[in-house]
Amino acid sequence: MLKHYENIMIITPILSDDQAKETAKEYEDYLIKKKGKIIYQEHWGLKKLAYPIQKKQSGCYHLFEFLLKSDLVSDLELRLRQDERILRFLTVKLNKFGIKYAERRRNKFSKKNEK
Repeated sequence: MLKHYENIMIITPILSDDQAKETAKEYEDYLIKKKGKIIYQEHWGLKKLAYPIQKKQSGCYHLFEFLLKSDLVSDLELRLRQDERILRFLTVKLNKFGIKYAERRRNKFSKKNEK
């Protein structure tokens, strides 16, 4: 059974924006290879961090919303932990309220881009 998850990763600012997008693409391919389904993804770009992480003051944020078997999430997180390009990440399982909120956020974002 596929569960609904959301993952935000902070990619090191040493990489260019294109390299950061390529890094995110690798994880997208990984999820698809593991029979997951990408619902939505958003590249937020370079943002200032609230506190330094590994002596870095900023990081490149990327959001994934996906469906995946729950036993494969630990494999994804292990891979993220081992990747030196990833400063931090957070994966959360969305309940029905989180899913509704994510849908509203997606709709709001798509309407904003249409203007």
